[in-house]
Amino acid sequence: MTDGIVIRNTGSLYIVRVCGADVVSEVPCKVKGNFRIKGLRTTNPVAVGDCVRIAEPGPDGVAFITEVLPRRNYIIRRSTNLSKATHIIAANIDCALLVVSLAHPTTSLTFIDRFLATAEAYSVPAMLAINKIDLLGEPEDMELLEAVKALYESLGYPSIGVSARTGEGLDALREALCGKTTLFSGNSGVGKTSLINALVPGLDLRTGQISEAHDTGMHTTTFSEMFDLPGGGAIIDTPGIRGFGTVEFGREEVGHYFPEIFRLSTDCRFGNCTHTHEPGCAVLDALAEHRIAESRYNSYLSILEETGDGASDKYRKPY
Repeated sequence: MTDGIVIRNTGSLYIVRVCGADVVSEVPCKVKGNFRIKGLRTTNPVAVGDCVRIAEPGPDGVAFITEVLPRRNYIIRRSTNLSKATHIIAANIDCALLVVSLAHPTTSLTFIDRFLATAEAYSVPAMLAINKIDLLGEPEDMELLEAVKALYESLGYPSIGVSARTGEGLDALREALCGKTTLFSGNSGVGKTSLINALVPGLDLRTGQISEAHDTGMHTTTFSEMFDLPGGGAIIDTPGIRGFGTVEFGREEVGHYFPEIFRLSTDCRFGNCTHTHEPGCAVLDALAEHRIAESRYNSYLSILEETGDGASDKYRKPY
C-alpha cells in the first residue's frame, strides 16, 4: 500500500500524486463501485485534496484507492437548492477563495453569503477575490466595489479587488495565497480560470465566453484539479457553479454561521431566538437601526427557510 494525495478528478479516474524517496509520480486510480465513507453520503466519495491509500497498480498501470485517510476539513454543497444530492468540492484546504464579479456577470450577494456560511460551518477560513475591476469605470461602480469590500472585511473576510486582464491586485492575491492550499470557487464567467492562468504562468487553461443574452458564463472547467503555485502552495480549481445549496444546517445553527448575527444573538431575550419575529431580539433591533446589512439578513432567512420551518413573511419585522 502507498499513500498519496488526489490532485485531479477526471470523472472516470482519480490522479494521485505519490512522493517517493527520489521521484514524484502521478498514478491513475479508480474506486470500487461500493466505495463509501462511513456517515457521509455524497456523489463523490473521493475529492481533490484527499490523502488516500492506494494498492499496487495493475498491469494497465491503474491502481485502486483502498482508503481515504482522515480529512482535516472539506467544503460540501448541494448541487441546487432543491436537490438532495451532495458533492464534496475539495478536502484538506487552508483557505476557500470565492471569485466574484460585480459586472458581466454580477455575483449575487446571496450566493456569496451562502458560500461564506458553508465555509464557517466547516471551519475553513474564507476570502473574496473581486475580479474584473477593470470593467468598473463609473464612479458608482467604484462605490459599489468599496461598499462590498467594506461589508465583508468588517465581518472578517479579506477581500481583494483584482483584474486578471490588467494584473491589478494580483501581487496582493499572490501574497495571500502563498504557502496555502486554496480552493478556488465561483459562478461561471467570473474569470476564475483567467485568474489561475495569471497566477500560474504557462498553465494556459481554456477560458470561456460570456453569454450576451443572459450575461452568464459558460462552463470550461469540467473536473477539479490541483495546481502548484510558483511561490509555494497550491490552487484547487473547480467547475463554475450557478447555485450554492447549503447542507445539513440545523435551524438553530444557521445564525452561528453569520458572525454578526451570532455575536448579537447573545443579547436576545430568548436563548432559542430565530431572529424573525421574537420580542427582545437584538438582531432585529440591529437590523432596524442599520447596524447589520439587510442583504446579509435576507441571506440568513433564505438558508433558515431551507431547514423546513422557515419564518412566514407575516412574522418578519418590517425594516
